[in-house]
Amino acid sequence: MRIRDITARVPGLAPGAGPLGLDLLIVLLVQAAMTMPFVVPRAPELPEATWTSYGLTTLMVLPLVARRRAPVAVLIAVLAAGALYTFTVDGPGQPLPYTGLVAFYTVAELSSPPKRIGIAVLTVAAVLVSVGLDGEDMRELLFSLFVFAAAYAFGRFTVTRRAYLRAVEDRARQLELTHRIEAEQAAARERARIAREMHDILSHAVSLMIVQAEAGPVTVRTAPERAEAAFDAISEAGRDAMAQLRRMLGVLRENEGAPDAPREPQPSLAGLPGLVERVRGNGPAVSYEVTGSPGSLDLAVEATVYRIVQEALTNVVRHADASTVGVRLEHGPDALTLTVTDDGRGPEGGAGLGLIGIRERAAAHGGTAGTGPGPGGRGFRVRVTIPRARPETGAGAKTETGVETKMETEQGTEVGS
Repeated sequence: MRIRDITARVPGLAPGAGPLGLDLLIVLLVQAAMTMPFVVPRAPELPEATWTSYGLTTLMVLPLVARRRAPVAVLIAVLAAGALYTFTVDGPGQPLPYTGLVAFYTVAELSSPPKRIGIAVLTVAAVLVSVGLDGEDMRELLFSLFVFAAAYAFGRFTVTRRAYLRAVEDRARQLELTHRIEAEQAAARERARIAREMHDILSHAVSLMIVQAEAGPVTVRTAPERAEAAFDAISEAGRDAMAQLRRMLGVLRENEGAPDAPREPQPSLAGLPGLVERVRGNGPAVSYEVTGSPGSLDLAVEATVYRIVQEALTNVVRHADASTVGVRLEHGPDALTLTVTDDGRGPEGGAGLGLIGIRERAAAHGGTAGTGPGPGGRGFRVRVTIPRARPETGAGAKTETGVETKMETEQGTEVGS
């Protein structure tokens, strides 16, 4: 049973009592051990167990109460009391120098290196003198040196173990802090992703609805047969936006008691023709071209390409005042390249949330996004390249997902949405 377990069973010496309670218990145990030779039956030829000799054993034990506050002084006091017991009384001998071992252990545990070395030399000298004066043989000398060396080793082991436990606790605190920071960063990234998704959904739908609504009065006067199509386009854009928002909010509320929220798969390349068709209705003439073989693409990459096209077309509808837009998707052996070009007003300066979102979406998959004037300096072009295999991180700027990328800007110009 460990001493800590014993203290929990002794009244007044519970773990909350602190080091002093433990030291009092050690004093009691050492005193009990040193009392044994005085209470067991003794042979007639052995020295008599008197109260004087027993009192001197108590004098040897009492200094241990202060062993943590003054370990060197306590050891000297214990050795002095032991010498007094040896030279002044003819009492029972002790099988082990209990008090000296406890005091020497404490010096090894708590004292500085110079003090430890000096006390070790002093203790060895005291052992040599004591064994020599008692007339003991070499075996007794070796045994005494061994037990004191063991006490010193246990003292140093306690220091090492305490330092190891401190290091483990510090490591655990650091890991906990790191996990908390990573969780907060993950939450921030998720909030940013949700913000981008909602920006793309709402800005695209509202932009289309505004364009169709503004064209409605003109269409009613000039081509009444097309007015119904304009209103249908408005309602379709609104329903599509509501469906996507409902899906997103359903995911957010999954842990709040709404597991039955409607679910739909993330947008993919298969949805691009429908997206182009919705923009084309009563808007600019949009062409859609695909070259190469799609092969096997990650679903996250397909969703990213869809959102980039959606944001680029939204920018055209809201800002470009363009009459034609070209969407070109090239499936190469190493990368997927997306180009959206319009013949609108061209760059107007400033970097807005739309283009920042395009840049971050591409960077999240190790790609690059370039924006600038279209061919011949007319209109505006967005060009995004996403590798089919995520590259190793290299030199460049780190995105919010930790993937290092570099941004290229065609003709040195970036504009905002």
